[in-house]
Amino acid sequence: MFDTKNFPGAKQYWHMGKLYDWDTREIHTMSHVVHYGSSVFEGIRAYESSRGPAIFRLQEHIDRFFRSAAAINMKVPYTKEEIIEACRLVMRENRLHSAYIRPNLYYGYGNLGLTPRACPVELSIACWEWGAYLGAESLQTGVHTLLLPWKRFHPSQINASVKLGGLYVQSNIFATEARRMGYDEAVFLNLEDRISEGPGENILIVNGRTVKTNAKEESVLEGITRSTALELAEALGYKAEVGPITVEEFLNADEAFFTGTAAEITPITKVTDSRDRSLGQNDWKVYLIGEGRPGRITMELSRLYAGIVRGRVPEYEHWLTYAYDSVEEARRTLNAKPLGIAKGALTRY
Repeated sequence: MFDTKNFPGAKQYWHMGKLYDWDTREIHTMSHVVHYGSSVFEGIRAYESSRGPAIFRLQEHIDRFFRSAAAINMKVPYTKEEIIEACRLVMRENRLHSAYIRPNLYYGYGNLGLTPRACPVELSIACWEWGAYLGAESLQTGVHTLLLPWKRFHPSQINASVKLGGLYVQSNIFATEARRMGYDEAVFLNLEDRISEGPGENILIVNGRTVKTNAKEESVLEGITRSTALELAEALGYKAEVGPITVEEFLNADEAFFTGTAAEITPITKVTDSRDRSLGQNDWKVYLIGEGRPGRITMELSRLYAGIVRGRVPEYEHWLTYAYDSVEEARRTLNAKPLGIAKGALTRY
């Protein structure tokens, strides 16, 4: 039996057109993906709203899912519309008010050479309850990051702007190292020694009234939350800019924050520079971002984002896909508690 301690609320998952109980095993240990990381995936969030679970920017996520599949020469066995409906279905079948949704496309059991010539392409979709990725308090207090000396994959080496499972081995190694050493998250450089991104997040900085992030040429994933934050910054009257970010710009910014489906908009308030590994950890220089607390513009964006994803800002309704066809259906199904905004959610908007 699989313990769902780390997958709260998970009851069923979708695999190749059918629903299975969470305990069901549908992958062989000799499947290609197990040995070579030959998969693509998406991380998508659904938020509690007065109309039932609202899935944020689902269409954009599935569009990127198909771009990722093309990058690894995978033919997706379902249409975009069918995958969207499957995401809605797993939300309904698991009776969740809010969730993290994970579509995963991979090469299955066939042969075990590097080229998966006999391996079928299989698709699974699961969802479960998942809170703030870097901790609930991080959204209010900010995080302490470790600036790494190691470099992110470069666009001249591989397409790093899509979500390929194997690429995340690097993220796994250094996110784990940062946490082992007592930091909340890591920050990668690129081959040009400029700021790249976090292990699973984009980075944006604020100087004056300008919100800036870097482009895919800087070895970053073109994140959906990243593009959302830029659009919201412009809507609030700030200048949005895309361009290279030097280490000095990052460390001396007025404000900085991570963006990502899991991380949402998380302030960065402190950075330890570990680039000189000849020094001991106690000798690495520590920098405060701005005043060492979440900045005003970061929090303004965070509050607006929190309102939008929960269906409280009508002009951004087009970014939401509801799991249920009607409010009435949602109420009948989710009868354990009233529909509404989750306890503790930011409610300015």
